Amino acid sequence: MANRALDGVGGFLDDRFRGAKSFRTLFKKIFPDHWTFLLGEIALYCFIILLLTGTFLTFFFQPSMTDVIYHGSYTHLDGIRMSEAYASTLNISFDVRGGLLMRQIHHWAADLFMAAIFAHMLRIFFTGAYRKPREVNWLIGIVLLTLGMLEGLFGYSLPDDLLSGAGLRILEGVMQSIPIVGTYLAFFLFGGAFPGHLIIPRLYILHVLLIPGLILALITAHLFIMFHQKHTQMPGKGRTDKNVVGAPLYPYFMAKTGAFFFFTFAALALASTFAQINPVWLYGPYTPVAMSAGSQPDFYMGMLEGALRVMVPWEWNVAGHTFSFNVFLPALLPLGIIFTAAALWPFIEQWITGDKREHHVNDRPRNAPTRTALGMAVITFYGVLWLEGANDIIADHLNIALYTTTRIAQVSMFVAPVLAYIITKRICLGLQRKDLHLLEHGVETGIIRQMPSGEFIEITRPVSEEEQAKLAFPARPPGLPAHDTDRERGAARQQRAHERTRRGRTRRGRARRGRQRAGPG
Repeated sequence: MANRALDGVGGFLDDRFRGAKSFRTLFKKIFPDHWTFLLGEIALYCFIILLLTGTFLTFFFQPSMTDVIYHGSYTHLDGIRMSEAYASTLNISFDVRGGLLMRQIHHWAADLFMAAIFAHMLRIFFTGAYRKPREVNWLIGIVLLTLGMLEGLFGYSLPDDLLSGAGLRILEGVMQSIPIVGTYLAFFLFGGAFPGHLIIPRLYILHVLLIPGLILALITAHLFIMFHQKHTQMPGKGRTDKNVVGAPLYPYFMAKTGAFFFFTFAALALASTFAQINPVWLYGPYTPVAMSAGSQPDFYMGMLEGALRVMVPWEWNVAGHTFSFNVFLPALLPLGIIFTAAALWPFIEQWITGDKREHHVNDRPRNAPTRTALGMAVITFYGVLWLEGANDIIADHLNIALYTTTRIAQVSMFVAPVLAYIITKRICLGLQRKDLHLLEHGVETGIIRQMPSGEFIEITRPVSEEEQAKLAFPARPPGLPAHDTDRERGAARQQRAHERTRRGRTRRGRARRGRQRAGPG
């Protein structure tokens, strides 16, 4: 009966929209399977959860900076003058059924959304999945990461509590540090002198309408491009640039991705139930004359905070204009350089290597040691500044001078990336030699045999065809000049090892049977 009803609905729709053939093609679409591909799915699921919880919160939040006297359930702030935005946030937390849980899920989902995007972008970079023909999708990812940071900044500024107000104060200072036009930009955004009465309504429109719309449009474009170009796949047996090895969209992928969505939702709900985040009632309403100790932004803004703290005093006064380089440079330069270099990197790598082929099979990071080392150097630079963003907390917990942590960060931000580059590249080359050794000599079995001559040898077995496909170096593009490097010498030796392995299997089998018949010497 149910099948007959579904057939009737399907026939009705197909008669009018002619979509049956398209849906059959869609359901047969093959998706490769690898655990790292779930990183992008986590970001997508978090965005859906953000839309759902954000819609709930908009029913009760009042984006207004009008002063009110609070007389709500939280008695510790009873009779305190505050903005209507902060009062409505307290109302959501204490008086709306399920409001605090929704606030917590929304905030945890935002943090996980940014963490998943960071991890997803790193996976794409280290495996070379940004190469032709996926440069446009890589650029979309960078724009999504930038919009996500702005969306998070505007979102946690809406409650108008003491912590978020401090973040807005830093935003105003950064805008004012822009030479010549900075003061005008700050006045335009805040509607006058800080804090004014317009910033919360303006951020609210940006947070719930403009930026989510842009993110939704870019995610849709990202998915359509990925679907059209087909998903990349990890190296393995039978996987080439001309095919896709995996499972169909229906039923395997749909069942798996649906279950993983609910698993992500459950994990966020569990974290929101037992792990408190952003308790705005403890901070109190924002006032420009107060600042709470140990103020920290969300993790994805930690680098910018650290860059401001690590910068040395540097300010010019020229023709009545103040150039605050100690704010302008650390706020805009480090992240600007990283994002610009990341956007240009696919084209820079293509120009350096001369490789203009399409790539649908990812690299193993060890097989691209320079790219991997550069990525680790950038991560180390980011990490140093991220830690410096909490230098006051680190100094307090480790009982060391605050300026000592700053001096360490000032040195580490130059030295640590260089060391990370050198160490990572040596590790990659070492792992390449290990792979080559496995291909040439096989896998150790732990079996020791004594030869008729009295010599002891260890028996090895050839690596499987699946392992051979994973360990193989990517082919060098035709026409690319050869360079006498460890990597290319290793690739040549590896090719010879492949041939010796195939020729030697039968010979080794005969020799092994002969030794067994001969017995110990």
